[in-house]
Amino acid sequence: MKPLTDARQRTRSRGNRFAALVVSLCLILSACAPAYSSPVDLTATAQTNIFASTRSAQVQGNPGKTTGADGLHSPSHKSTPTPLVSLPSKTLEEIPVHTQKPEIPADTQSIAPTHTNIPSEIPTELTTATPFPPASTTAPTSAFPSVTRTPLISPTIPPMGSFDNKNQKMILYYSQAGDTLPALAVRFGVTADSITSPQDIPEKDLLNPNQLLVIPKQLDKTGPGGILMPDSEVVYSPSALDLNIEDFVNQNGGYLSTYKEYLSSGWHTGAQVIQRVAIENSINPRILLSLLEYRSHWVTNKNPSTLEQEYPITLKPMMYQHLYHQLSWAVQQFSIGYYGWRAGLITNLKFPDGSNMRLAPELNAGTVAVQYLFSQIANQDEWGASLYSPGNLSELHERMFGNPWLRAQKYEPLYPTDLKQPVLELPFKPGQSWSFSGGPHSAWGPDGALAALDFAPPSNFHGCAESIEWVTASAPGLVVRSANGVVIEDLDGDGFEQTGWAILYLHIATKDRVPVGTWLNQDDRIGHPSCEGGQATGTHVHIARKYNGEWILADSPMPFVLSGWKAHAGNQPYLGEMTKDGMVAEANTSGTMYTLTNRPKK
Repeated sequence: MKPLTDARQRTRSRGNRFAALVVSLCLILSACAPAYSSPVDLTATAQTNIFASTRSAQVQGNPGKTTGADGLHSPSHKSTPTPLVSLPSKTLEEIPVHTQKPEIPADTQSIAPTHTNIPSEIPTELTTATPFPPASTTAPTSAFPSVTRTPLISPTIPPMGSFDNKNQKMILYYSQAGDTLPALAVRFGVTADSITSPQDIPEKDLLNPNQLLVIPKQLDKTGPGGILMPDSEVVYSPSALDLNIEDFVNQNGGYLSTYKEYLSSGWHTGAQVIQRVAIENSINPRILLSLLEYRSHWVTNKNPSTLEQEYPITLKPMMYQHLYHQLSWAVQQFSIGYYGWRAGLITNLKFPDGSNMRLAPELNAGTVAVQYLFSQIANQDEWGASLYSPGNLSELHERMFGNPWLRAQKYEPLYPTDLKQPVLELPFKPGQSWSFSGGPHSAWGPDGALAALDFAPPSNFHGCAESIEWVTASAPGLVVRSANGVVIEDLDGDGFEQTGWAILYLHIATKDRVPVGTWLNQDDRIGHPSCEGGQATGTHVHIARKYNGEWILADSPMPFVLSGWKAHAGNQPYLGEMTKDGMVAEANTSGTMYTLTNRPKK
């Protein structure tokens, strides 16, 4: 540790944090190594060929299909799916979870999740959307019946108008849950001090939803401002707890219901692949199913084409073959859009042909997630048809699962403005010092929410050496998942990691790892740090927070604070600092004296 200099005590400039979306990551000692492969499927000793998988179903061609812009086909369907039934969710056999609430010790205070109703009004449309040219492709059809849309909350933002002030056109904007002043300034292309309001505007904290803001109009042309998907329909929020993935897939009887794929932990059915990708990445399984149906009709069509069987989402990139890797790639794109919009790191879409489009500044994070994903696989004409023409993804999603805006009413905003992080301790024993080996970086996979921190134990060995040190519980909670190097601690104790606060501990060794169903008190043993459960270049623990299924960024209005050490992001993932009482620990995998974070003895 070293003293905090005057320069470090000054308020940090956030300009560099908004400068770039994609940054390079380094494969270095005691850090999580980035890749487009699930941490569960890769360990430090994993074989390099991760894409070899087999399927039990026969691969058959299916003639008479319409070819899309990326080479995939859009099959037609004549069969009628079995009526859908919503039942309690089933979980993967190889990822055990706790589904019944245990008796919590009387002297332990649990942290209850907070739900507030979604605002009765959607924020106003502020800019004129750039019209799309006529779509050059036909949206896929589906066997799901049409429904009449009767949302309680309109999925398009109503216009509110604008006014002139001293020859400057001003626009009115009503804040949304998750908005911050720095992020809004980036989205609207203005300085933070030019945004005014009849009410006080917090400089760094979350804004109250529906707060009126007056913002100078700087953007002339943007993409469409129509919202597509609630935030709760993109992240694995409480709204998805009633979905029984296996029953839904089987009742619709498509290729997904007979599909099998071999992964590191054994054979998986199609439903199990969906569940695994959803729970690993905390992305809603409903959006994965509707995306899969929209792109290749796996949910309802028994015989998709050979190409669609190999690449059900996209041919780009071709190395991600078969369902698991296709979905893993897709959820990374969702995460880049969703969390990049939250943090103000993304303002433009870049399409495969090199063209760019400025995002409408009034969009919600869920909509940007969908827009961003499709911008990676389609140029603007097909992008517009997929998202805003008749038969688009949102319409299919509603036909499959009912009105998402009705579900959102119960659970949004996903976190209230006054939400505070519970008291969390560093994940090791009091009196010890561990190396702060990784600053804010992706919670799961190579991209997405910069929500995780890495800590490496003291050791005389480099690389993936066995450690006798213990990872300990940062707070009291219930273990709801324990497998493949992962331990999930549910702090409210209701048995679901999708509700309230949950803590992810990654790279926990199999030996002595705490089992599912265990109630942990603060500082109870979880297991030993290792390289298990993901790509890693050295023994360490990777820790991240989420609330109601949304990863909470480490450097945010709710900063990651552990034993009084506060996380600060660097100018790229894995860099950054932790500060406490004038001390600074710099993120570095080398384990120098300047990287140490310590827990005082009790």
